[in-house]
Amino acid sequence: MTLKERIQSFLQGEVSNDPEVLSAYSTDASLFRQMPKLVCSPRSVMDIQQLVALAGKTKGISLTCRAGGSDMTGGPLGSSIVVDVASHMHKLKSIEGNTAIVEPGMRYRDFEKETLKKGLLLPSYPASRELCCVGGMVGNNAGGEKGLRYGKTEKYIESLRVVLDDAEEYEFRALTPSELKSKMRQKGREGEVYRKMFRLLEANGELIAKAKPDVSKNSAGYALWNIWDGKRFDLTQLFCGSQGTLGIITEITFRLVRPKKHTRLGILFLRNFEILPDLVNQLLPLKPVSMETFDEKTLKLALRFFPEIARRVEGKNLLSLLLQFIPEFFIGVRMLGFPKLVVLVEFEEDTRSQVRAKTEKLRKLARSSKIHCRILKSEKDAEKYWVIRHESFNLLREHVAGKRTAPFIDDFIVQPRYLPQVIPKVFEILKRYKIEATLAGHAGSGNFHIIPKMDLSRAEERAKIKKVSDEVYDLIVQYKGSITAEHNDGLIRTPYLEKMYGPRVVRLFKEVKKIFDPKGIFNPGKKVGGSIAKSMRLVWHE
Repeated sequence: MTLKERIQSFLQGEVSNDPEVLSAYSTDASLFRQMPKLVCSPRSVMDIQQLVALAGKTKGISLTCRAGGSDMTGGPLGSSIVVDVASHMHKLKSIEGNTAIVEPGMRYRDFEKETLKKGLLLPSYPASRELCCVGGMVGNNAGGEKGLRYGKTEKYIESLRVVLDDAEEYEFRALTPSELKSKMRQKGREGEVYRKMFRLLEANGELIAKAKPDVSKNSAGYALWNIWDGKRFDLTQLFCGSQGTLGIITEITFRLVRPKKHTRLGILFLRNFEILPDLVNQLLPLKPVSMETFDEKTLKLALRFFPEIARRVEGKNLLSLLLQFIPEFFIGVRMLGFPKLVVLVEFEEDTRSQVRAKTEKLRKLARSSKIHCRILKSEKDAEKYWVIRHESFNLLREHVAGKRTAPFIDDFIVQPRYLPQVIPKVFEILKRYKIEATLAGHAGSGNFHIIPKMDLSRAEERAKIKKVSDEVYDLIVQYKGSITAEHNDGLIRTPYLEKMYGPRVVRLFKEVKKIFDPKGIFNPGKKVGGSIAKSMRLVWHE
């Protein structure tokens, strides 16, 4: 009996080894292509449990969970069985009070429609909000444009249901010390996990505390520093950002927020990078909900493909959108060219007067700093800028002839005060290797997304990936940052975790993996066990 036949004998969902299906699941939004042997689409927790049971007793079988497939790191790619939770496990089970219970395969865009009917929001959505699933948001510990005020997905998880390596489903949530003691006294797999994790954290507390990066966001490695503070023990914080390497999440309970009713967007046009850190420090006391930025190259790309931008702005045709950009045209004339950076500063408050007061302070600050500023009148006016910010990566991926997007240094973060040193040095490295790139990101936190454009059909171009990564990540570590604030490790950054954390902390990551997954059946090669040489062999080129 073939593996496919064995699985078909018990799986309620579909099992496929059709070449077209395998090809569709062999890529995400990353550099990589990895062909799985099978794609399984479970319909229930029982299906997942039986898949885990099979993998646990069959040598050479591993399970890589996949949700929306919008990952930029190769996280949902595997060479064995891809477990597709988006096809069937996408139900919203309930919204009660300010919590929602949902299956991991539900698209965020559909989830948000339902939460907004109740006046509630999960505010940690990424730029891929139209594509991603909530399970992927947990797996990567996603963040996005509202992260400056609201933080990342880790803040909004009340509980998780997870199938562990023994094929049983368990609920994980924050525990008090007395609840933790009770869990550790239990026999069986759950008690064993709690005992071993508690011992690891207690024995290595000082090392773990020092390992936490000095930045506001981090998705590199396992977040050991978030689990135990002496008052609460919360393994959901370990699963969040673990990229499906410790178990398969089957249900998520989110805590939602009630967004403030009134918003206003201010646009700042900067002549250079050097003024950005001081500007950020002056803006932070105003408590904006977002402080996003994109560079001159991204703006030029948007203008180059302006008709497509117009199609993606709801309710706008090409002419009406062009007319909306007339004020920006005159700003460009006064600046004698394109701004080096465009900064979006969004305020969100309970009343119009509060928003108006903050935008007036923004206007005065810009005037005193001799920065060109425009305050947009409505959310509809603001939409064009959010489309440019969100769609720049897709425009690059779809339209640059002969080259493709190559996200491999796409998510570093440093303290904003270091940006005048770090950003120019990153671009110096890219220039030395003759690589063009666009820049966008979250200015308020010092988190930037640099997306090179490369001809990956050429071996000499592919060879640049490791060389540039080595130099850029040396720089980020020098400035005490993180190699990934939001996008996670996957195939592209797992090999660099030792550069960031050192061998002792990486050994702890390996111990965590062994505690939860001693047979190595959950998404191997991510978080631990990664190899840059193996990853480079998976770079997709035609």
